[in-house]
Amino acid sequence: MKTVRFEVLSQDEVERIHASSMTILAEIGIRVDYPTARAIFRAAGANVDDDTQVVRLPQPLVMDAIGRAPKSFALHGLDPAVRYPIGPDQDTPLFAGLGTPTRIVDMDSGRIRAVTAADMLEHIILIDGLDHIHNSQMDVWPDDIPMTTIHAEAIWNWAHHSRKSFGMGCYGYLPTWDMMRMMAIAVGGKQELRRQPRFLAICSVVSPLQMAQQQAEGLLICAEYGQPLAMSPEAIAGATAPVTLAGLLAQENAGILAHIVLAQLYRPGTPVLYGTVSTIANMRHGTVALGAAETGLITAASAQMARFYGLPCRSVGAVTESKLPDVQAGLERMQTLLPAVLAGVNLITCGGTLDSTLLEHHALLVLDDEACGSALRLARGIEVNEETLALDLIRQVNHSGNYLAEMHTATHFRKEHYQPRLFVRDPWDSWEKAGSRSALDNARVRARDILAKWRPSGVARRELDPPVEAELQAFRAAVAARSLDEFYSYEAPEMQDLEAL
Repeated sequence: MKTVRFEVLSQDEVERIHASSMTILAEIGIRVDYPTARAIFRAAGANVDDDTQVVRLPQPLVMDAIGRAPKSFALHGLDPAVRYPIGPDQDTPLFAGLGTPTRIVDMDSGRIRAVTAADMLEHIILIDGLDHIHNSQMDVWPDDIPMTTIHAEAIWNWAHHSRKSFGMGCYGYLPTWDMMRMMAIAVGGKQELRRQPRFLAICSVVSPLQMAQQQAEGLLICAEYGQPLAMSPEAIAGATAPVTLAGLLAQENAGILAHIVLAQLYRPGTPVLYGTVSTIANMRHGTVALGAAETGLITAASAQMARFYGLPCRSVGAVTESKLPDVQAGLERMQTLLPAVLAGVNLITCGGTLDSTLLEHHALLVLDDEACGSALRLARGIEVNEETLALDLIRQVNHSGNYLAEMHTATHFRKEHYQPRLFVRDPWDSWEKAGSRSALDNARVRARDILAKWRPSGVARRELDPPVEAELQAFRAAVAARSLDEFYSYEAPEMQDLEAL
């Protein structure tokens, strides 16, 4: 069976992009806002200008550091049975949620409203109950709890309501440290968390050619705790990157590699994912066009660059600018999801958003789970052997029979044919008698079923050991008790002590 693989670059083109990125890093450099990160680069032999904050990286330093990153690793869940291998031997891609929407389509009324803490909990529960979306992320951003506590509430909800792994952004020194310590409490300590990583850190690579202090702080803390880092540039062709896709790829590749180098210099062997969320500008309005076909091309090219460096890859998929779950949404979501799947991306963040990831739609998240299953079937291709060719059976059925009652059909149809549970395939009469429901209607029903199953009495699904529960609750309370001034004081460099991590 030939594995389906979508490639948009020749080997020569991959190498030319690589060479251009090496030139960018060595001659133009990357601006690094964080003094601690600049010190790490300087100690490794980089050319550091503290006045301009520009760090220039020679190719041997870059390639040596990239060589220290593992080619594969595994993400784990709180359930010991949940283990997701990531790397070249990975059978199928993993899927996760996407974005940090502040608005949501209310599942009962259909109206758009602000995201609440209850929505954040429901999002975690829904992903836990889905078949094809593997990693729960902080994919909704509530406005009814203090901004300074959102990260802690997210980890608290994950610890009590999810079997799967979890992910959030690199939000600066104190929030990232909080999350790592809460994770460590929940799983049995820092060493256990390092042994079996449960957290996927999304590290934004700022374009053009910047390393923001907040991201570098979070990167170093997650590296200290051994948690995988997904480098995530959001370069916009024509705005924050050259309008040409080749130029964008050369620039974003330089930024990705610089962040990977920092992680490996600080703690060699830190798991990383080469990633992209890059797209083109909507030149009419100066906004993004995340659902554009070019997003799929950038994704496929980035997957090839990741393989060139021997690194696993993360990308975006199933994204759209549409404000409604309409035909545009369907077309844009599939033209960004399928390239990612067929290009061999290891982790695809894809679930449940509209309006350039700014609007959450929980029923759509459930429908996306179905789409991921369908995309996986396309990627698997066609198995050709004596059993699947079925020549003996074709002779037996001959010219006038059918295959419905044959054992061969019963044996193979579930594997050969993807069986959707939400897509409408019923004959018209059957569909009409069942209520004339759309696939989105079916997704709403399933979403409500998942939520009802996971919290039938409103009680936390997971019972933690009493000492763990008490320590986690105490830490959560301490985060909630911080003043805003105390929260921001930790972002000052003199308050940050990597040795204390």
